[in-house]
Amino acid sequence: MEYVTAVPHPRSEAAAPSGSGRRSLAVALLFGALGAAVALLSSRQRWAEGTATVAGGAFPLTARGSDVTGVPAALAIVGLAALVAVFAVRRAGRFLVSGLLALSGAGIVVAALAGASDGSALDEKAAEASGDTSAAVDALSHTGWPYVAAAGGALILIAGLLALRYGRLWPAMSGRYERGTGAERPRRAPKPVDPDRPEDIWKALDRGEDPTGA
Repeated sequence: MEYVTAVPHPRSEAAAPSGSGRRSLAVALLFGALGAAVALLSSRQRWAEGTATVAGGAFPLTARGSDVTGVPAALAIVGLAALVAVFAVRRAGRFLVSGLLALSGAGIVVAALAGASDGSALDEKAAEASGDTSAAVDALSHTGWPYVAAAGGALILIAGLLALRYGRLWPAMSGRYERGTGAERPRRAPKPVDPDRPEDIWKALDRGEDPTGA
């Protein structure tokens, strides 16, 4: 009679985290890079527009995302750097970098949503255009680009959360040098010295070898 056990096969246990690590790594890389690109692109677009009353009449004004707040663009760059640094560190360092990646995404979301209704940048432009420091912009309106920047920040946030959860399963940049039992790679035997070639003699001397073979 065949023996039946409820204990799962060891190979299936080992394959599960490996598959989860590969999937989470691919999603984190995609979301992190895409989110940073979206946040940077959105910061260059028009976030608000209005008019200022000057001597010649109404003067149209516009404000880009970088005029309203420089936080999303700065944090997008920080997020990209953290996304790359995740693979350069291990253990506690990887956890800290993953947290920085998640915080960068969260900061972009907060800053973008706060700038979605901010009119201070246009007020400053209205004061410059009219020459009156107390002037304010008229017919103020906002575009949807702040929300696009917030969506980019949300993608970076998700990438950071994935790194916090599955980062221990991801490879590191130096992993190829630490495979196997850690034994050193065998060195190649030096080429025999040709006494008729002076360059071979000098190379042997540089290696601390006796070129005469004595």
